[in-house]
Amino acid sequence: MNLKAMKTREAELKAEGRALMDAADAAGRDLTAEEEARFTAIDGELEDLAGKISAAERAADRRRRMDGSSVISSTGRVEVGADRATLDPRAGFRSLADFAQAVQRAHPQTPNATVDARLATMYQASPTGFMREGGSNDGYMVPAEFRNRIWELVLGGDNLLSEIDSEPTTSNQVNDLSDEWTPWGGTGIQAYWRSEAQQMTATRPNVSPRSVALNELYAFVLASDELLEDAPRLNARLETKAAAAIGWKLDDAIQYGNGVGKPLGWMNAASLVTVPKETGQTAATLVAKNVAKMFSRLLGDSVGRAHWRVNSDVLPDLMTLVIGDKPIWTPPNGFVGAPGGLLLGRPVRFSEHCKTLGALGDIVLADPKGYYGLTKEGGVKFASSIHLYFDYGLQAFRWTIRFGGQPHLKAAVSPANGSATKGHFVTLAARA
Repeated sequence: MNLKAMKTREAELKAEGRALMDAADAAGRDLTAEEEARFTAIDGELEDLAGKISAAERAADRRRRMDGSSVISSTGRVEVGADRATLDPRAGFRSLADFAQAVQRAHPQTPNATVDARLATMYQASPTGFMREGGSNDGYMVPAEFRNRIWELVLGGDNLLSEIDSEPTTSNQVNDLSDEWTPWGGTGIQAYWRSEAQQMTATRPNVSPRSVALNELYAFVLASDELLEDAPRLNARLETKAAAAIGWKLDDAIQYGNGVGKPLGWMNAASLVTVPKETGQTAATLVAKNVAKMFSRLLGDSVGRAHWRVNSDVLPDLMTLVIGDKPIWTPPNGFVGAPGGLLLGRPVRFSEHCKTLGALGDIVLADPKGYYGLTKEGGVKFASSIHLYFDYGLQAFRWTIRFGGQPHLKAAVSPANGSATKGHFVTLAARA
């Protein structure tokens, strides 16, 4: 697990721990024995992660010292093994708004135009991480800390990018080999019984080439002079809303991308398992048997990782599902607090990406690790320019990220016994 994944896991565990305590506080009670056991387990895993994160950060710092060059710091001391971006990731700016205002003042047509000394050092030859772009779009790369802040916000909250099987890459296209072998299949590596002195049968891995292209996702935003002068609003709108827009598009592509100029989402992949509705089932309904059949079509190794993704329109049907007179799902504390809880032992998450009740995709049982994603190293690139829109009193901000992905499986898996295929992603057919 890399440093980013460890920090993501740390955030997830802390959120789960807070949710346990909040639920108990809302009900005016102590943690139940089951909740206490889970809280203890979370605490133990957090302690273990803290040590690993600390070790990974020390290793990363050691590598930066070995890779960097000698730089004179603002105190006049020579700092060995770090560049200016490492020593001062803000480049001397207090906030993103402070940086934006400096860029605005640097335009030669601005009355009393001045190039801020902090900007002047950002495109000298020696530093790395800060640069002035060339061409008609002449502008400034945003200081590292403000770029990283956007990436942290993209990865924050309920997002899929931190949960899928993701790898960084320096390339815009990655070619590798996929292996969709099963121990009961008739191809790939096999095991055989043999009698004494009988010749062995040789087998080979059943691999096939796979190519994943990384496509560019961007947010291009224009900010007025009035907004530039209001630092708190500028920071909130640029950082929070740009990150939310990028995060939404990434999640939507991971689920619904068509693979043309964007990732291939699991809902459009040949490996998606679609469970038929029940005979005579009323339109726009969800019944207990739908849920049971969906769970039965999930691959065995996905059971411990999968979660339910549900449109909130499904909530009334979900809360009234029964077997006999017993409800099969209830949120923690019934109608007290926000819904959530477990359905057949797996968490329920409500998502605006899911379709409305009765449509294909209103409820999905998903194992995010069944999706393979590639992110261009460096995360979100963030640049600012005033030149193109100076006469309109506007400043342009641009965020770009390259991402590619597709499900690991090319097709649903045939079971060892039976005819119903299985997969990492299972949905329910439309009930129109």
